[in-house]
Amino acid sequence: MAYTMMQTPRGTKDFLPRDAERKRWIEETLRSLFWRWGYREIITPTMEFYDAVSAGDAAGLAGNLYRFFEREGDILALRPDMTTPIARVVATRLQGAAKPLRLCYHANVFRYADPQAGRRREFYQSGVELVGSSSHLADAEVIALAVESLKAVGLKNFRVDIGHVDYYEGILQNSGLSQDKRRSLRMALLKKDYVALEELTGDFSLSQEDRELLLRLPHLRGGREILVEAVERAANPTSQRAISNLTAIYDALEAYQLTDWIQVDLGMIKDIEYYTGMVLEAYTADMGFTIGTGGRYDHLIHQFGYGCPATGFALGIERIMLALSRQDGWTSMPNFRVLCLGLAEGPKLAWQTAEKLRAKGFPVELAVDSFAEDEILEYAVAQGFRWVIQPLTPERIRVWTEADGWREQELGEFAAALGGGVPNG
Repeated sequence: MAYTMMQTPRGTKDFLPRDAERKRWIEETLRSLFWRWGYREIITPTMEFYDAVSAGDAAGLAGNLYRFFEREGDILALRPDMTTPIARVVATRLQGAAKPLRLCYHANVFRYADPQAGRRREFYQSGVELVGSSSHLADAEVIALAVESLKAVGLKNFRVDIGHVDYYEGILQNSGLSQDKRRSLRMALLKKDYVALEELTGDFSLSQEDRELLLRLPHLRGGREILVEAVERAANPTSQRAISNLTAIYDALEAYQLTDWIQVDLGMIKDIEYYTGMVLEAYTADMGFTIGTGGRYDHLIHQFGYGCPATGFALGIERIMLALSRQDGWTSMPNFRVLCLGLAEGPKLAWQTAEKLRAKGFPVELAVDSFAEDEILEYAVAQGFRWVIQPLTPERIRVWTEADGWREQELGEFAAALGGGVPNG
C-alpha cells in the first residue's frame, strides 16, 4: 500500500484530544502511584547505539529493531523497550548509588512488527524497575505494584499471572537437547501450540517423566495448589528451587491480601530472553493479549559491565485504554471540564469567574462565540463538558448539566462541592 504525506507511517497514530486526555490521565495516575511507592522517574534517549540495544536484548527483539545510520557512521536504533536503556544507565551512571534503586518511566518504544490490537509499531509504556535486590520480597513488591496500578486506573476484571523461567529450564537441564530443539519446544509453549508440543516431546529423546511434565506445563495454572503439585512433580534441584522462590513470593502476596488477583502459571514462556527468575503477565477477561509484562533479569545489567540484580514490569498504555473502553466507557476517569458562558456579554465577569475556578484546579474554557442556548448546550455535550456555567454576579452562577438542566448556585458552593477540580491531563 502506498502512503502519502496525509497519513501517518504504518504502525503509528495521532492521539486526538479526547484520547490524548485519556492517555495522560492513565500516565499521571500511574506516575502518582509510583511516586507514592518510592519510584523516581528516569528519562532516557529515544535512540540508542545499536550495539547497546542488541547486547542487552539477548536476541529477543533484535529482528524487530528500527535501525539507521547517523552521519558519523554509527548504527543507531530506536529503543524497543525501556528495560535495556535503564540497565545501561545503571551500569554507567548509577553504579555508586545506594541500592536498591527504585526507578520508573513513561515512554514511547518502537518495534518493527505487524500492528495488532492495542499495540502499534510505536507504542507507550509505563513501568518500574527495582534494581539492586535479589530478594523474593523485591519480586513480590513489583507484582503487588502491578496489581495496584491496574486497580488505580479503574480496571476491574483482571489478573496477574506469575511463573518462573527456571522451572521449565530445570526440566531440560539434563535432557541433552540441542539449542535448536530447545528453541522449538520454547516456541510451541510460547504460542500455546499444544499439538506441536506433543509431537515435539514424542520426537525428542526425553525421559518419560520429563515428557509428561512438559505436556502438563500448560495446565499448571491456578493458586497455591499448583505450587504444591509442581514441587512434587519436579525431580531436579533447579525446578525445585524455582518453586521454592515462587512460593515465598506467593506467601508475601498472600500477606498483602492480593492473591485474589494472582494466578500461578508455570507454562508461561517469555519472548524476551533476558529474564532469569520470576516472570509476570497481566490480562483482562475480555482481551486475549497481555496488558502488562515483566519479571526478574539478574544478568541484563551485567551485559553493560556491572553485575546487579533487578526486577520490574511494564504496562501497555494503549492496551489499558482499550480495556477501559471495553469495560465501562471510561467511567473511572474523572471529568471536571467546565464551559463558561458570558464572555461576549460581560467579559470582565466571565473572565474573573473562570480564573477563580482555574485557581481551584478546574479546567475552564470560555465560550468566545455567541450562539443560541440550544446550540451551545449541544456543543458542550459533543465536547464532553461536565458543566456549563453562566456568571450572574461575582459570587453567583447558573449551572447546567445534561442530567439536571439549569439551576442557580453560589460559585463557592459549586467549587467546594467537589473539593476543587483535577484536570484530566
